[in-house]
Amino acid sequence: MSPKIRVAVAGASGVTGSSVVNALLATRERFEVTALVRPLSLGKQVFVEYAQRGVVVKAVELDGPAGAVAQILAGVDVVISCMTLLQMKEEMTLVTAAHEAGVSRYVPSFFGPVCPPRGVMLAREMKENILDHVKSLYLPYTIIDVGWWYQLSLPPLRSGKVRVKEEYSTTQIVGDGTNPWALVDNRDIGKYLARIIVDPETLNKQVFCYSEVWTQDDVYESWGVVTGESINRNPISKEEILQIISEGEADMAHGDLGSAAMLKLGMAQYKYLLGIRGDDTPEHAKYLGYLDAKELYPDIVASSFKNYMNDLFTGCIKAPYT
Repeated sequence: MSPKIRVAVAGASGVTGSSVVNALLATRERFEVTALVRPLSLGKQVFVEYAQRGVVVKAVELDGPAGAVAQILAGVDVVISCMTLLQMKEEMTLVTAAHEAGVSRYVPSFFGPVCPPRGVMLAREMKENILDHVKSLYLPYTIIDVGWWYQLSLPPLRSGKVRVKEEYSTTQIVGDGTNPWALVDNRDIGKYLARIIVDPETLNKQVFCYSEVWTQDDVYESWGVVTGESINRNPISKEEILQIISEGEADMAHGDLGSAAMLKLGMAQYKYLLGIRGDDTPEHAKYLGYLDAKELYPDIVASSFKNYMNDLFTGCIKAPYT
């Protein structure tokens, strides 16, 4: 039997990180999984449960020296970052440490919609800065982007039966609602990743993973059919989004670099990217040089958005962050 591939995950307790860890544990005969955790978080229930399931939980100070982090990564084959952009400094340290430790593949925290590298979204440009650091060290890497989540695509119901975290979600019809965009069930992200990180064809490449392609018009119509409720469309125009972007950029220029300012600007830019520019499609991904995960792994069955709607409405699952 081949030796297990040793995978370390930073940000393992988040929504994406949990998807990754769960998928790797589903094929535990192939992977040895380590969660990199801040010392103060070691006692959190999620990490206690991970340890009970076979995850190696290691304390690490990612805001410390890279050399110390490299010692913890000794012997690791693949490092996966699921950290947020608020932890960009820590991710830069993790990149340096992965290089020093001789890691054979680094997966930076991209996991977003299709987007050109510069000039469209601040969040994407920040991620590209991380990739620039990766490339400056000639560290082997794979970029994984995933479209927009099912879990952030549905508006709340008037009845209150389904609530969502609206500040993270596309709960307004953007523009005329007819632009198609690629969507993914975030629980599927890990399934794709577990295949990608062992595939030599994806080394030093970008891979686009998605489940289905929908317009907002079709999403809202289907959501109404599933729930039997009248869905509030609450449209937002191109001009309104551009005004929010302008205000957000002004806040950032005046030194407001907090999470609230970044979220305001980031969500407005996501809406513009998805609903106005229409970047997030498999066709645009191919133009930008992505490999298509559906073509690479046709045996992976993506979760159905309609099934997700039914499960959410009937209470089988909950929306994230609620």
